[in-house]
Amino acid sequence: MAIQNKISVNQPKIGKFIYELRLSMGLTQEEFAVVLGVTFPTVNRWENGHTKPSKLAVQQIEALVAKLGEKGQKLLADYQKDSD
Repeated sequence: MAIQNKISVNQPKIGKFIYELRLSMGLTQEEFAVVLGVTFPTVNRWENGHTKPSKLAVQQIEALVAKLGEKGQKLLADYQKDSD
C-alpha cells in the first residue's frame, strides 16, 4: 500500500488524513512527531496545510497505517473516498 500512489497528495487533504491518523492512534502532535522522527512544528504544518510530508515521511506514515491493520486500512479507504 502506498499512500503516495493512491492518494492525491494535496496539502489540505493530506493534512486532514494525518490529523485523523494521529487521533486514531491517540497521540498528540508532539508524540506523533517523535514516532515519525520529525519535529512538532513539522506535524503542525502538515496538519494545518502549510506543507506536505516528504517522501520519507510518507513512507513512515504508510508504515503506521499498515501497523494499525484493519483500522488503518479503513481510515485510508475513507480518506480515499473523500479525495475522489
